[in-house]
Amino acid sequence: MRILGWLLSKMLLVRFAMILFGIIIFVLTLDLVTYADKILTIKEGMFDAIGTYMFMRAPELIGRFMIIAVLLATLLTLSDVSRHSELVAIWNAGVSQLRIVMLLLPMTISLGIVHFLIIDQAAPWAAPVLHNWAIGDYSEKKLKISGDDPLWMQSGRDILRAGRGNTDATHLEDVIIFKRDKQGILTEQIMAKQADLIRGRWVLKHAVIYYRSDQPPNRVASLVYSGTMRPAITGARSGDPEEMSIVALSYFIKNAGFGIRPKHVYTTWLNKRIASFFSVTLMILIAVPLAHRFRRGGGLGVLFMIGVAAGFAYFIFDGIALTMGELGMLPPWLAAWAPIVAFTAASGTLMVRQETL
Repeated sequence: MRILGWLLSKMLLVRFAMILFGIIIFVLTLDLVTYADKILTIKEGMFDAIGTYMFMRAPELIGRFMIIAVLLATLLTLSDVSRHSELVAIWNAGVSQLRIVMLLLPMTISLGIVHFLIIDQAAPWAAPVLHNWAIGDYSEKKLKISGDDPLWMQSGRDILRAGRGNTDATHLEDVIIFKRDKQGILTEQIMAKQADLIRGRWVLKHAVIYYRSDQPPNRVASLVYSGTMRPAITGARSGDPEEMSIVALSYFIKNAGFGIRPKHVYTTWLNKRIASFFSVTLMILIAVPLAHRFRRGGGLGVLFMIGVAAGFAYFIFDGIALTMGELGMLPPWLAAWAPIVAFTAASGTLMVRQETL
């Protein structure tokens, strides 16, 4: 059994590497052709610029296409084995579908860990640099990590927005503090030219206080604000949860999203990030029962077509559920886990039915 598991894992890994490499090179080539003028301005020297761009862009692309590459590689592996009638011998030897999945489990766990580290660590690390380069899709959401990007903070129910801030967020400019009551209704708005953190308290300069009532604005040269403001993490100040690590997502959840987005958006993405670890195993669970259906080597084209269709159905379902979670239409845990649970249940049901017939 160990030899069988090792052979299947080796075949799958070779095909997975080739498919993923082909997809990444294809996408990067399109980027190089489309945005060549901007890419060449990254560094002096054509090869340095191209190499730097490909290196920084790769984590996001690998995280995006790795799951579909696993599915395609599994289908190709099982199709190849079935074409040579080796799959029939495996089934006739008493190796169940669940056993095949278990034999591939060490490989799927390893790939799941790699996928998780890429989307949780590598991609968030590269995202600020790509935003700063503003090439392609990143030009629409450029993030300036030099300290000139808008900074959001929260203290209790109060929300603070600063137009600019230093790296440590101890000196802020163009400050607006939104003071809210228990229902979240705005009661006061404080606008100040600048704010400095001195001995744990914010000193606002040239502040103007606006009230919800009909009282006239109050202008003061200096004002002390004693609230404890916690800054959004540098590199995540845009509030884009897809480009945050679990640590950053937890920080935003703890601080109610810093007023950038609702808390449930970050909770949904936190659950989604954890659930993504199991996506690799799910692709195996989708492919193995289908291979059993076409175990005698016939209809391999149909096998591949149905497998790809099932995979894309999962991605569509996953995208819809994630969107509904971001909109608050589904609980965060349900939005993140429902696609995996549903397709695992469907694959398991098909597997049990085929084994008992």
